[in-house]
Amino acid sequence: MLCGAAGIAAALLGEEAAAQQPSPAARARPDRGDKLVFAAGDKQGEPIRPVDLPLGGPQMLAWAMDPQTSTLRNASRLNQVLLIRLDPAQMDEETAQRAAEGIVAYSAICTHAQCPVSEWQREKNALHCPCHQSEFDPGHGGRVVGGPAPRPLPILPIAVEDGVLVVAGRFVGRVGGVQG
Repeated sequence: MLCGAAGIAAALLGEEAAAQQPSPAARARPDRGDKLVFAAGDKQGEPIRPVDLPLGGPQMLAWAMDPQTSTLRNASRLNQVLLIRLDPAQMDEETAQRAAEGIVAYSAICTHAQCPVSEWQREKNALHCPCHQSEFDPGHGGRVVGGPAPRPLPILPIAVEDGVLVVAGRFVGRVGGVQG
């Protein structure tokens, strides 16, 4: 009888664990047509509009959300998106083509050790990773301008549809750090 009860308990725990596993859609990278939504704060989960981002920073963190199923693609921190609004005159042509209304989107994960790129250095016009001091130029394809990061931040092409920011393509470049 104990063996039967233990088997049932194990099966129930297995079902519970399976129910807690994120869906493949929540683990999937941001994809064309996904809406960008606030990652935190009072507006968490709400779509982001261009007016929500002040010109010249600071950056804002976002998740992509499948508009059909409302699934947030937040089951991997590698999916977190960093948004910043710049003067389009500060962007190279390739970056401007992937931007929307001066807003550029990058992976929020440093390409060195996968720490969050969480600071804006307004005076340097650089995104900063405080873990090992890597810095990235958001107006020039996220190129490395300081620190040990081995490659630029992957850029995420975006557009504005119905007044909200949406993903216009896949990340350009490998997301994650040298360990990832």
